[in-house]
Amino acid sequence: MNKLSLNTINEINLLMHEDLNFHGMNKVCNLHKIHSFPAKFPPQLPAKFINRLTLAGEIVLDPMVGSGTTIIEAAIINRKAIGFDIDPLAILLVKAKFGMVKIEELIHCGYSLIERAQNNAESKNISKELLENFDKKTRDFINYWFLDKTKIELFAIVKEINKISNPELKDIFKVVFSSTIIAKTGGVSLALDLAHSRPHRAKTIAKTEIPEISLINIFDNSDIRDILYDKKIKSAFTEFKTKLNQISKLINSSPIASKAIVGLANTNSIPLSDNSVDLIVTSPPYPSNAIDYMRVHKFSLVWFNYMIDELSTLRKEFYGGENLKDVKLYTFSDRIEAILNNISLADKNKSLVIRRYYSEMLDMLKEMFRVLKPGKATIIVVGSSVIKGIDTEIQLCLKEIGQSIGFLVSDIGIRQIERNRRMLPASHMINKFSMIQNRMHYEYILGFVKP
Repeated sequence: MNKLSLNTINEINLLMHEDLNFHGMNKVCNLHKIHSFPAKFPPQLPAKFINRLTLAGEIVLDPMVGSGTTIIEAAIINRKAIGFDIDPLAILLVKAKFGMVKIEELIHCGYSLIERAQNNAESKNISKELLENFDKKTRDFINYWFLDKTKIELFAIVKEINKISNPELKDIFKVVFSSTIIAKTGGVSLALDLAHSRPHRAKTIAKTEIPEISLINIFDNSDIRDILYDKKIKSAFTEFKTKLNQISKLINSSPIASKAIVGLANTNSIPLSDNSVDLIVTSPPYPSNAIDYMRVHKFSLVWFNYMIDELSTLRKEFYGGENLKDVKLYTFSDRIEAILNNISLADKNKSLVIRRYYSEMLDMLKEMFRVLKPGKATIIVVGSSVIKGIDTEIQLCLKEIGQSIGFLVSDIGIRQIERNRRMLPASHMINKFSMIQNRMHYEYILGFVKP
C-alpha cells in the first residue's frame, strides 16, 4: 500500500466514525429543494467526504447522479463536478439546477408562457392534438392518472415550453412543469402519494356509483364531468405559477456560479478516461426495485414525448431492477453465494434478482476503479435490504466485491435514515416481514480506495 492510499484509507476511517446521521441539520443549498426526488441522501453526507478528500479544482464524479446532490455540493466548494445517469428526468433536473438564467427573465417568460397556454387551452383543436400526440398505451396511462381538464392544461403548457429557444430556460420550465405533477402528494395527477412504489389513485367519494377513472376518457368524448374525489385537484396553470415562483426564489439564492458536466450514460461505460477522477460519491438504487424511480418519473416524462413502452424498456436497464433477460450474472464468494442460496430456498426468482444486483455492482465498481486516480476514493452509500426475511448483508457483500477487484476497503459507516426527509414509502415502524420497510431504515457508507 503506497503512502497516498494509506493516508486516504486512514482519513476515510476517521470519517466513518463521525456522526453520519445529520439529523436536525436543515441549512442546505436551496437547489436541493427543487423538485421531489425519491430517496435523496442528505447533502451534508457527500459534502463531508468532498471537503475532507479533495482540494479546490479537483474532479468529483457521481455516475448515478440522481437529483444532483453530490455534484451541487462539489460545485459549491469549487470542485469540478461531473454527473451521469440513464434517467432522463434526473439529467433534466440537474441541468436545470446548473442553468445560468436571470430570475427576472425566468419570471417574465414563465408568466407569458402561462397566459399563452391558457388561451390555447380554449382552442377547439387542442383535444385532437392531444389525441395525436400519444400512442394508445400512453393515452391509456394519462387517462387513468389525470382528469380531462388537467390533461388539456398540461398539454397546453408543454406545447408552449417546447417553443422556447433558450435551452437553459426550457430545461427550467420543464422542471417547473414536472414539479406540478411529481410531489409527495401526487401533484395535479390523481395519484395520492407518489412516494409509494405503486402510487395509489384517488377514489371517488360520490354518493352514487360511477365508472372507474380509467373509463373516463377524453378521447371517447365522455360526457362524465366534475366527479368528486378524495383529493382536490388544483389547476395546472395555478400550480405552474406557484412552482415557478418557488423555484425562482431557490435559484436566486443559490451559491453556485459554475457549470457542471452532466449527461446520459450508464455506469458500465463511464465516458471518462482512465485515472482521471479524484473522488466518486454515489448512492446506487435499492435492489429489487424497492424504490421504482421510473414508476414515478413517467408521470412527467410522458408529457415530454417519452412513450410508455419506451420508458418501460429503459426501466429494465435501471440498477436494482427485476428484469433477468439478457443480463450478465456472475458467481461470487462463498459468503455471497450462501446468502443467495438462502434467498433461493424462499424465492428462486428473488435470488436471481439479487444476483443481478451484485453483478451490476461488480461491473460498476470495475468502471469506477478504471476512472479513479491511484490513491483516490469511491464513497458508496447503500441501503440495508432484507429479502424474504433474509438479510442480504449488502455492506459486507459489496466490501468483498470491491476487494476482489483490487480496491482497498475502509471501515464501514452506518447512518439511520431520517425517513420524513427522504420521500420514502412505508411507516416508521420496522416490520421484519415487510421487505420494503426493512430496506429503508439504515444506510451503510463504504469507502473504496484505488492502490
